[in-house]
Amino acid sequence: GELPLLIFFFFQGQIEERGYWGSKAEFLLAMAGNVVGLGNVWRFPYLCYRNGGGAFLIPYLVFVVTCGVPLFLLETAMGQYTQEGAITCWHHLCPLAEGIGYAGQLILLYNCMYTIILAWALFYLTFSFSSQLPWASCDNSWNTDKCLNLAERNLTLNRTMLIHSTPAATEFWERRVLSLSGGIEEIGKINWEILLCLIAMWIICYFCIWKGVKSTGKVVYFTATFPYVMLLALLIRGLTLHGALKGVVFNLYPEPARLSDPQVWMEAGTQIFFSYSVCFGTLISLGSYNQYNNNCYRDCLWLCLLNSATSLVAGFAVFSVLGFMANAQGVSIEEVAESGPGLAFIAYPQAVAMMPLPQLWAVCFFIMIILLGLDTQFVGMETIITSVMDMFPMVLRRAGRREMFVLLFCLTCFFGQLIMITEWGMYIFQLFDNYACNGACILFLSVFESLAMGWIFGAERLFDIIEDMTKSRPNYIFMLCWKYLTPLVSLVSFVYSVVETKPLTFNRWYVYPDWAHALGWLLALSSILLVPGWALGRMCSGKGTLKQVRMKIHSSITYMHHLYKAICIAFEVYI
Repeated sequence: GELPLLIFFFFQGQIEERGYWGSKAEFLLAMAGNVVGLGNVWRFPYLCYRNGGGAFLIPYLVFVVTCGVPLFLLETAMGQYTQEGAITCWHHLCPLAEGIGYAGQLILLYNCMYTIILAWALFYLTFSFSSQLPWASCDNSWNTDKCLNLAERNLTLNRTMLIHSTPAATEFWERRVLSLSGGIEEIGKINWEILLCLIAMWIICYFCIWKGVKSTGKVVYFTATFPYVMLLALLIRGLTLHGALKGVVFNLYPEPARLSDPQVWMEAGTQIFFSYSVCFGTLISLGSYNQYNNNCYRDCLWLCLLNSATSLVAGFAVFSVLGFMANAQGVSIEEVAESGPGLAFIAYPQAVAMMPLPQLWAVCFFIMIILLGLDTQFVGMETIITSVMDMFPMVLRRAGRREMFVLLFCLTCFFGQLIMITEWGMYIFQLFDNYACNGACILFLSVFESLAMGWIFGAERLFDIIEDMTKSRPNYIFMLCWKYLTPLVSLVSFVYSVVETKPLTFNRWYVYPDWAHALGWLLALSSILLVPGWALGRMCSGKGTLKQVRMKIHSSITYMHHLYKAICIAFEVYI
């Protein structure tokens, strides 16, 4: 009774065209906004300093050549050729590997929790207009007796006093913004100010994508370019500070001995996969709105160059300020260097508070953080929306349906994110960040994506398609990467990341309980198991002849045998 009426209701109205980017500039800016994000600012500089400085660029470039650029081109070409989203494109290319599309969209759905970072940044931005920055002093209601303001952090204090004190910026972050509870077992109450900021960010995200590429293509003219203005201003200001050169040199001072540590290579690979946004499906969806004859080969090379160059520039901007901060406090740079939220919401705000005109530079910094994160966020949302709409075009691609569907999606994500603004929110955030959205999941998808396209679909066939679309044939190194290097490097990195997984902690003192680790692994497996699960389901359902299935299995087993031998040889050489 109700189902036919529902179907009849949905099928009313004319099906709208899928659409294309309004111009080449819109596509390039959307791609640039997607790949240049928070990781370039708050993760790459820290990894560079911690993993050998300038020497870290060697494993970084190795992963750029073997994984980053090849997968970037692969996914963009997949979308442009099929004109489909990140799930339905596999129908045309390799139905057996469609689980890769579903897994990528699930990880993107988990990534929607990063909107809370934008809410935190907006909260800091509002306080940046205060006559005195609240994280620069201890004269606030949330401060404790252990609070130490910036004026007191000088050489006259002994080491013991510094160790047993808490910087004002840290207390503002943990006690005012997060209102941290004692652990993940204690939920606590909702922070209503952060809730209002979260609502504001979701409203902005909604109106960025509600009309599809028609609205997204116009928004990126501002959101993808203005962060560079802010970054350039912060870079110039940072380099003029006393002690800035010390910070820059410290960031890039090469330590070749660190190259023998497998962890350095692992972190370089993880950074590339996140920074280049490969295996999430975003590149496929963005490329699918291109005209068939767009030169995606040239576009990808320039965009990859832009991404890596931005990371280097951001490193100069961040460590010049941290060098100034360390010099002013009379401490080593190791003591002020942070990564992730610790850099954005503790170290950098504390350094900004020590500059002349601190409100101005705080406003510039948090506007940059908001725009960098906003680009990545609404492009990820657009990817999910595009994938679902391409799966059900007869239902969703009609007048008014997209706007309603996007609204429903935003509301669902918003209500699911309410746990992030409670007093245990940061513990949940870290759980998702370290398990559901970690590098191992992406590395796993990379292995099977490159195998599916390089062997089952055929790298030679893909070369012909790219040549037909762009009128230029890619370099032969891309074929070697898709068939051999990318799956081999990704598989070794995946195995190492799983073996070297360490218990999750917070602030070096809180250890997560066993049930939290179990929940984290379930989140990670929820995306990983979709890939083999879908392939087994397709084979068991009898799609294709039995002979075809046997040939695919035999080909896969043969290749995995050669891959296993290559890994053994690689480990023997390493040992």
